[in-house]
Amino acid sequence: MALSRQNYKAAKELIDKSRRILISGHLSPDGDSLGSMIALSRLLNAHGHDAVAVADLNSIGKLSFLEGTCDIMPLKKLKRSKKFDLFIALDCGGYERMPAEVRPMAEKLPLICIDHHITTVDFGDVAIVDSSASSAGELVWRYAKWNEWKLDQVSAEALWVALITDTGRFAYDSTKCATMRAAGDLLKCGVRTSLINDIIYGTFSKKSIELKRIAWRSLHIWKNRRVAEVSLSRDDFRSVRGKKADAEDIIEIPRSVTGNEIALFFYQIPDRTKETRCSIRTRGNWDATRLAAKFGGGGHVKAAGCTIKASLGAAKRAVRSAVREMLKEGVKAGV
Repeated sequence: MALSRQNYKAAKELIDKSRRILISGHLSPDGDSLGSMIALSRLLNAHGHDAVAVADLNSIGKLSFLEGTCDIMPLKKLKRSKKFDLFIALDCGGYERMPAEVRPMAEKLPLICIDHHITTVDFGDVAIVDSSASSAGELVWRYAKWNEWKLDQVSAEALWVALITDTGRFAYDSTKCATMRAAGDLLKCGVRTSLINDIIYGTFSKKSIELKRIAWRSLHIWKNRRVAEVSLSRDDFRSVRGKKADAEDIIEIPRSVTGNEIALFFYQIPDRTKETRCSIRTRGNWDATRLAAKFGGGGHVKAAGCTIKASLGAAKRAVRSAVREMLKEGVKAGV
């Protein structure tokens, strides 16, 4: 979706006439979603608005090191909160991706969507959506610059985490010149790059290491190494008392196989009894969103995901069938 000054102006008009603003990202917020929430809520409050970000703080794992996390409202307090008159969805292109506690409120309010997923279409009263952007964090940075808002170190570090986690530390194709301009500007605010890199990519909890060990044992490689998959069952998570946040980078196990073109990670969160989630990563010209869309999911060309209302075994069989069909038809990105 092409962005223009009109998108920014329309968002500003909604924000300026709103007394209290609620901000949320998607379920189990990742670095982009959480970082964008922290930065935007801080920026809005610093410039005269009353904004509150809400998230499941039990699911963010090591990202809790971000200083702005302490200002985020836990989901359980949302019902007791004062009324809001505007909702801003970050890195979230539909009501179905929101936390269950947030959705009823979001559906009743004027909504601004700030997102970069190619599958986000016609969501919200005002859309700041650009699928060419590396992250929602990059779009928040753009909006801040358009407003001539000054970033502090806390907001800059939150947006830095948004950028690096959604670009693979600037390694993915989503990294553009605009991404690096945003990164360069954030560095001027004193972002502690070495510390952040070490926390996110250099240290792992015992639970995370145990889940990786279990996932490695499940590794299944097929189609002459073109497809590789791992899985974690509900019992696997329970065995180490782990959460989804402890398994954030497990998709890199199948993706690391030499010759891999399609990597799959199947998992079941312990508190969800009838669903299996699947993370998808692709190389070459294979479009991950085409595969995810078959199961109601979405995302990016090289990184997507979906939720399947089926057991782990049934979900695997369904996705494998879809992968075989895609490989047979040769349906690739842009085709």
